[in-house]
Amino acid sequence: MGHMRRRFKARSSRKGTFNPDDATRVKHTRVGVWDLYQEITPELEKIPGSSKYERYLELRRDLPFVWLMLKDISSMRSCWLLLCCYICVELALSLIPAANLWFKGQLLTIVQKAVESRTVDRNLLMEVTFGAIVCKLITRLLQWIKGRLFWPLSSRLKQHFAVHLFHARARLDVPTFENESVQAQLESASSSVGGHSVAWTTLTMVTGIASTAIQLISQSSVLWHTLSNQMDGRMLAMVALIQSISEVIRWQSQQPLRDGVWAATTKNQAYIKLQGLKRIVTFAEHRKEFVAGNLTGYAISLFKQLTATVGSDAGEFWELQNRMARHERSITPTWIFQAAMAEMPQIVFALRAVQYPASIPVSLTTLHLVTQTVSTFTFSFWRLIEQTGSIADQMATVRKLYDVLKVPNQVVDGTVPFPEDEQKLKTGVSLEFRNVSFQYPGSLEYALHDVSFKLEQGQLCVIVGSNGSGKSTILKLIVRLYDSLEGEILIDGKDIRTLKLADLRQAISVLFQDYTHFPLSVRDNIAFGDPAHAEDEERIRLAARLGGSEEFINKLPDGFNTYLDRPVKDYYGGLPEGTKTLFGRPVDYSTVRGAGEMLSNKSIGLSGGQMQRLAVSRTFMRSVVSDDSKVGLLLFDEPSASLDPTAEHDLFARLRDLRGNKTMLFSSHRFGNLTRHADLILYMNDSRIIETGTHDELLKRQGEYARIWMLQAQAFL
Repeated sequence: MGHMRRRFKARSSRKGTFNPDDATRVKHTRVGVWDLYQEITPELEKIPGSSKYERYLELRRDLPFVWLMLKDISSMRSCWLLLCCYICVELALSLIPAANLWFKGQLLTIVQKAVESRTVDRNLLMEVTFGAIVCKLITRLLQWIKGRLFWPLSSRLKQHFAVHLFHARARLDVPTFENESVQAQLESASSSVGGHSVAWTTLTMVTGIASTAIQLISQSSVLWHTLSNQMDGRMLAMVALIQSISEVIRWQSQQPLRDGVWAATTKNQAYIKLQGLKRIVTFAEHRKEFVAGNLTGYAISLFKQLTATVGSDAGEFWELQNRMARHERSITPTWIFQAAMAEMPQIVFALRAVQYPASIPVSLTTLHLVTQTVSTFTFSFWRLIEQTGSIADQMATVRKLYDVLKVPNQVVDGTVPFPEDEQKLKTGVSLEFRNVSFQYPGSLEYALHDVSFKLEQGQLCVIVGSNGSGKSTILKLIVRLYDSLEGEILIDGKDIRTLKLADLRQAISVLFQDYTHFPLSVRDNIAFGDPAHAEDEERIRLAARLGGSEEFINKLPDGFNTYLDRPVKDYYGGLPEGTKTLFGRPVDYSTVRGAGEMLSNKSIGLSGGQMQRLAVSRTFMRSVVSDDSKVGLLLFDEPSASLDPTAEHDLFARLRDLRGNKTMLFSSHRFGNLTRHADLILYMNDSRIIETGTHDELLKRQGEYARIWMLQAQAFL
């Protein structure tokens, strides 16, 4: 299946769409339980290599980007020097086959003269023998040098363009990054062969094509010159060439899916269910329910039944496709011609030998040399054609590598600096929503609809409501993860669209409900809350203490240096089963023993409340732990969702004490005691603000807020 999946992932550069239901352009074939759909290609495209013509036309567009890549490489002095050496070695190696062919030709000449005159030119024999040995030694030396150059050159290019791709990803905003076409572009630009970068793959392709071309030209020149003095030598070379070309055409005809546009799927429900049953009994995640449900007998009976139902039609796609291709081969005029051409060089040689029995035009060894060399020549030539098509695709990948830096962000940066006076941030900022409406990309439902409210400088606002009512969306719009579809959002009376994004986000500290933890150490997870003070150990520990995470962090195996989920795994194999830990981490024996290297290092298990305290600590790192904080607006989205009532009460108390005069916006679906201290409460339902006011005002109205408060009151009092 892995091979098939790789095939299905392949994308063509052809424009337009592929519609399997279009019977006028798509051919449908049954391959066992599989349905194969192939695009019907014009007659011209049946000529080998002609299907790549469109890609060749794109080379002109892509070549400037290859030149840009070479300029980037030239800026790396050590890398450029290594590359020049590598290219010189590669080109030198391409001349070796021609030299070997020349020495073989000389040996044949010596043998032929020895047969005819019973004498051997010993000086020439020594020269040819010595030359052949030197040629072999030079080949070994060049290959050794190439190997020594390969890894440092490949590694330096990979590191250089890893920075390029990291920059390309890091600069994208949320809606742009979530766009499927952008993700596809990033995936294509990041594609690698054998773990090597796009740049290295492109360079090796280009040098490979140049090397193959030089090899073909040099070999054909030497062969033509070698056969010039032998009667019928060139004629036999042409016959052998025709025979080799027919072999290549036959080889390509046996691989119908090698080129073209096609797709395959199975609609056989019995086969699909059969594969599902195999997964159930194979993968560990299903074992608990499988055993507890007493499914063994039923599963075996059902598997036997389904196996009988699908019969011989069942199988992997490539297995069935190859079987069908073998069965469909028939005796045709082309098949007869190709079979005859396979023996044509020997037939011509025999006929000429009968015609001139006194002096055979060429020897059997010469015939063998001709057929072997021409065969190698033909397949090398066809490989050159294939490589040229591949380089067209590879150059398109190079273009994408640089195009990703030009992908425009959907959230457009503003031009107005914020704030005009940083000292004013200590007393908070004002915030106003004016008739704001918003829909998430791809959704037809409003996440916010006609929302309006105003929060004065230094006030505390609590947004309450059920999950999905729009509370989190308000916070995301304030930091401009997305832009509203309608209405305005003002901070200190200025439209946030006009403010510089970096300035706006620097002035806001936010903790989202769907927070994440970075695959870094606990210390770095907290420090990332304020990169400007990431080396301040005292500040990090204070943030952990305020967030309520210091106590459990100190109990972790490596304290603040503990990784919750190490981004680099350990590998091991063949360990005795008594080994329970390795490198201070638990060993996982779930992988089949003896099957090569296995991954270790399970994540450190923390409770939901501990994970949330860690996230709160990261928020405190930048927002409230010191007087030099450049934050004027604090946003907390459900920070107590995973906390018990005691921990929640302590968190609310710290938030009130530590926010000082800063403006705070706090969302929750639980009505805690923080609402009693709020200057403004927004009660939301179904993407709208239903009620606004203080806690006492809303209770007096006896509305929806008061009803929900009375239901939850006992849990918070």
